[in-house]
Amino acid sequence: MSEPVTYVLEDSIATITMDDGKVNALSLRMLAALSDALDRAHRDRAIIVLGGRPGVFSAGFELPVLAAGGADARKMLRSGFELAHRLLSFPTPIIAACGGHALAMGAFLLLSADYRIGADGAFKIGANEVAIGLTMPRAAIQICRQRLATTHFDRAVINAEIFAPGAAVAAGFLDEVAAPDQLMEIAQGTAVRHAKLNLAAHAATKIRVRDAMLGALSRAIEADDEEFAARMTGR
Repeated sequence: MSEPVTYVLEDSIATITMDDGKVNALSLRMLAALSDALDRAHRDRAIIVLGGRPGVFSAGFELPVLAAGGADARKMLRSGFELAHRLLSFPTPIIAACGGHALAMGAFLLLSADYRIGADGAFKIGANEVAIGLTMPRAAIQICRQRLATTHFDRAVINAEIFAPGAAVAAGFLDEVAAPDQLMEIAQGTAVRHAKLNLAAHAATKIRVRDAMLGALSRAIEADDEEFAARMTGR
């Protein structure tokens, strides 16, 4: 079985690509591979370009595992939101290159990058939890609150509205839209521009700006985990 994540370092830019051959489900294997890739980028002090397969960034958690409940589902949920926390607090800039659909946890990872570029096309971006009968996790609400436009927050979180790439810019899921065949070139160019920042100042300012939100996110992750554990034991 091929690895679901590849890592390519060139001129201080690490391109991390998710590709499970399907919809880039955030399985335990995918999440572990992403964590390993971030470890490498941290050691390399690299600017990150995070992307997916053509047509899909990520469709979110692995649904059969989530539906089954149990220890694996609990670990997957916690690992996914801990990964988002790590992205939000990562010391170097993270550029997301969203080549297609980004749904549920895939959209939350998108929201956790510092700059988000989406491919134009008939793609769906958003949080569909309420539409499929799931109460939005506390951690997801914290992530959405810190990046989505106030005018679109309730629409996206409570009403599960899904956005096309152009509308996703106004909503706050994306910063800009590019032609699909230009997406990676623009993402790489954006990474080069971000590499010219004073990275120490970038890291310190990122934490200063997001400190309260990161604390709230950590508490939300714990509360979601405790709730999941209680459901598992029937309390």
